[in-house]
Amino acid sequence: QVQLVESGGGSVQAGGSLTISCKLYGDIDSVTTMGWFRESPSQSPGSEREGVAIIDDDGTTRSVDSVKGRFTISKDNVKNILYLQMTNLKPEDTALYYCAADERKRPWPPLNPLFEYKYWGQGTQVTVSS
Repeated sequence: QVQLVESGGGSVQAGGSLTISCKLYGDIDSVTTMGWFRESPSQSPGSEREGVAIIDDDGTTRSVDSVKGRFTISKDNVKNILYLQMTNLKPEDTALYYCAADERKRPWPPLNPLFEYKYWGQGTQVTVSS
């Protein structure tokens, strides 16, 4: 079992930066893919969480086009923390951001994140004002 605890969310103005973190606990060595997903207020009810970025155990990263050049996913294997560094934030980045992990290599883009990822954090809110 793996537990994920996010932190670092908050409110920033457009153009600002924020880094959110996800601390891993438990059977950490079993994790292969980790990622960040988000649910925004503009999403249609019942729609899937949007995949923001993922990182595999070999360090390979993938991200959605809307955040390329602005967001960076990384992990500290000593501290067992996953990060999402967000720069040049836009109001449309406002969302509840979730950390997720799974023991298998996961596809990109994700089709059904809640089905594809076994472990989820509780979410951390990021609000960007214009």
